[in-house]
Amino acid sequence: MQDLEDELTIFEQDSMLTAFGEAPTRVVRTSVPPVTALEVQFPAELVSAAAERESWRKEVHRPATHTHKWWAQRLGSVFRGILASAVSETEQEAIVAYSGELRLPDLVVCDPFAGSGTTLAEAAKLGARVIGRDINPVATLVQRQALARWDRTRLDRAFKKVESQVRKEIDELHRDKHGRPVLYYFWVALASCPQCPAETAPVELFSRYVFSQHAYPKKYPTARATCPHCHAVVLVNVVEDDKLTCQDCGRTADISGSVNRATMTCSSGHSSKVLDALDGRPPALRMYAKQVLAADGSRVYGPIDEFDLELYADAEKRLALRRDELVLPVGELEDGNNTRQAIRWNYRSWEQFFNARQLYSLGVLGAAIRDLEPSPEREALVALFSGVLEFNNVFCSFKGEGTGAVRHMFSNHVLKPERTPLEAHPWGTLASSGSFSTLYQSRIIRAWEYKRRPHDLVMVSGSPERQFGLSGSLEFELGDSRDFSEGVSSAYVSSGSSTSFDLPADSVDLVITDPPFMDNVHYSELADFFHAWLRGLKPFGGYPVDTTTTRHSEEVQSAKPAEFGRAIEAVWKECARLLKPHGLLAFTFHQARIDGWKELVRALEMAGLIVTAVQPVKAEMSTSTIKSSAADPSNLDSIVVCRLPGHEVPAATSVGEAERRAVSGLLECQNAGIKVGYSDVESVVRGSVLALHTLPSNSQTVDSLAAEADLAVVRAAAALGVKSKKDLRVAG
Repeated sequence: MQDLEDELTIFEQDSMLTAFGEAPTRVVRTSVPPVTALEVQFPAELVSAAAERESWRKEVHRPATHTHKWWAQRLGSVFRGILASAVSETEQEAIVAYSGELRLPDLVVCDPFAGSGTTLAEAAKLGARVIGRDINPVATLVQRQALARWDRTRLDRAFKKVESQVRKEIDELHRDKHGRPVLYYFWVALASCPQCPAETAPVELFSRYVFSQHAYPKKYPTARATCPHCHAVVLVNVVEDDKLTCQDCGRTADISGSVNRATMTCSSGHSSKVLDALDGRPPALRMYAKQVLAADGSRVYGPIDEFDLELYADAEKRLALRRDELVLPVGELEDGNNTRQAIRWNYRSWEQFFNARQLYSLGVLGAAIRDLEPSPEREALVALFSGVLEFNNVFCSFKGEGTGAVRHMFSNHVLKPERTPLEAHPWGTLASSGSFSTLYQSRIIRAWEYKRRPHDLVMVSGSPERQFGLSGSLEFELGDSRDFSEGVSSAYVSSGSSTSFDLPADSVDLVITDPPFMDNVHYSELADFFHAWLRGLKPFGGYPVDTTTTRHSEEVQSAKPAEFGRAIEAVWKECARLLKPHGLLAFTFHQARIDGWKELVRALEMAGLIVTAVQPVKAEMSTSTIKSSAADPSNLDSIVVCRLPGHEVPAATSVGEAERRAVSGLLECQNAGIKVGYSDVESVVRGSVLALHTLPSNSQTVDSLAAEADLAVVRAAAALGVKSKKDLRVAG
């Protein structure tokens, strides 16, 4: 609940902010200039400063594109900056356009890798006509929510109808023997020691017996542990104590549990690998504690009692009796980079990601939403339901006191099994985290408010602040390609391969996108978790309910350079077909491996596109746990700008010019307060130099340019005062 309170407080405070003084300048652009600020001098410092603030609370600053989980969700401030610069001739014009009331009437903006819909939302806010396409239907669902018009009365009516049908029953399954709501149940995974007799009690897979502590333990050291002997709740001091003494059974035990890394030790002292001990089955789970909401609003911890066990057994019976009526996940996990860890733990079907009470509660909730009349408001509740799934499954864990309680399953970019899962109340109370009722307010209603009256981050007295009135509303009737071509609809969003659009050639002014990088994170493998449920909900017409996976043979995502290059080349060729002669393609990209850049420029050349500029800008993931834990985290993306042959005016035509421009752009980012790491220098400088390969005048091979690029990286890092990877390792 703390997360929700923080978000709403920030939103309410910031919604009062407006840049006082003169009214913002109104800027109207109806065409793309022959040479733009995006190619000559991008206002990286201004845009990166706004993006830096946005990156810390993206869901607050751009709620329309955050109604549902998607990966690598891009910063709206960056894409507003790209759009403003793409229709301006100078940096100063771009700054005025970015900070003013910018309008792009009748310009057509296309995003072939639309993801969560950042490009579409930013362009639509400016009055452009937008085309969005993504190969994954779950992403398409997110995009549709960003643009669709919702009627608040119908939205609340649909929500209340669902509540009237399911809340009482879900509440009944989440209460203690006194009738008080149970906010969270604490579970632990079990495994049998391979060296002990079969009748020996299984090992509880605790790394330590402390299960609830404050997010700031040095300031608030009192925590709660479970007694390994009787499961009573025991107070401990996590700063000073290494043992616990149970007041119920009188026994003392180490705070550390039976598991150290991947090895467990049973009570007889036998050690074995946890995966070996599972013996081909997913871990069994046992409830051991709960957190209850008391009448005075306080939270009370207690052990699991007989009432709790009987209540869970009741949920199991209800699930068995009503399975055919419910919406339940369908399908098996397929092997992949991001599913392999779950499969190694013997999770084979998506249903195994939920316990019986979760399946039943979510199943009745899903069925109530499924049976609503088709409408944009029903689709919004479908998206909300799907988003709730990431907080209500056995791959979730407890974050602790003083913060949002539920650590959702996608904290890592893999499906990571949890040895001490947390079961939350899926409908929720005012004290809940990640529930249907709280996310309705923090995601759907906040998005509705934003869509009617968007705000943008612009510089006010030297710092980025919210300002209203710079953008138009995000309330569209979504149409098909025919509606779009005939002008009936201003927004066309579809799911499928971007190697082929059902649109005429020379029909798009701007292609603005963020393609997948060449890496091991395959979004479709993760999106299948949602798809397993969405098949039974049929979110929108054309959603692929008959397919068991969202994986697609034409996905542009592979750790193998040649596969990545072939896939992205096909999309760039289609973008070149769609672009008007004076049109412009711009996309954000970051790649630590030079092979990714090499394949990218080869693909652009084969598609007949010429890179005219490469500009560094703030990346999206300031708060990523994956990035923050890296020795050399990346903070920047490169904006790669391309034109069709005969319309290019390249900003650099030699390695020296490319290097100088890269250093200048990186310095602007540093001036905006963005930390520039060595991996950022590598990516930006390599991309800038390798872009020369697409020029008609180029005579060098990709490999020879790559060698020069690596030398340029060393010089650029020295000029910027950025330590090399070797220096970072020595310092570490």
